[in-house]
Amino acid sequence: MTEVTGTTAAEVMAELAGLEDPKARAVNEKHGDDHGVNLGKLRAVAKRLKTQPELARELWDTQDTAARLLALLICRPKAFGRDELDAMLRGARTPKVHDWLVNYVVKKNPHAEELRVAWFADPDPVVASAGWALTTERVAKRPEGLDLSELLDVIEAEMKDAPDRLQWAMNHCLAQIGIEHPEHRARAIAIGERLEVLKDYPTSPGCTSPFAPAWIAEMVRRSAPPVA
Repeated sequence: MTEVTGTTAAEVMAELAGLEDPKARAVNEKHGDDHGVNLGKLRAVAKRLKTQPELARELWDTQDTAARLLALLICRPKAFGRDELDAMLRGARTPKVHDWLVNYVVKKNPHAEELRVAWFADPDPVVASAGWALTTERVAKRPEGLDLSELLDVIEAEMKDAPDRLQWAMNHCLAQIGIEHPEHRARAIAIGERLEVLKDYPTSPGCTSPFAPAWIAEMVRRSAPPVA
């Protein structure tokens, strides 16, 4: 993306204020996100602004949720230092900011693995959930060096009583192990069936249930070669 300059943080904040939609805020607040900007419109602003690292930092410093989401779309992920990302994550308390920071920035940063290890064992469950999200990424794409049996041990022992966001991240890791690694699939399914985490989670028609055994079965079915 090309860098452009000339737009000030104050101008962007005014534009975001103009995009405030009470209906969007009501929906977002149900998910713990305190902003009222439609994400499609937010992405359109980001597309126009392109990459602007300094503006992104100024928007992040406002602590406004919509501004922080926009900052994550126009920043340069590789430009952040390890300690800077650690501080940003600990200050990202709304779910959408947390998720975008991990997925759009940290995963593309050269310090991602170091932060994965540090966050995975953090006593703050929200921070730990980021460590699990990064671990799930490795389970799927770069499992070499991970002890999948040990991960399953931790999930089996701790997922049932984990706080919501950490539980969700651990469950995603459980499902990913079962989907990507056939040698661990039976155990992953058995853990999911025994713990019953997210078994009754409401799922819209046509969507895959987050209940790990159902999730694993569906994704394995989709990846199976067609019968001749």
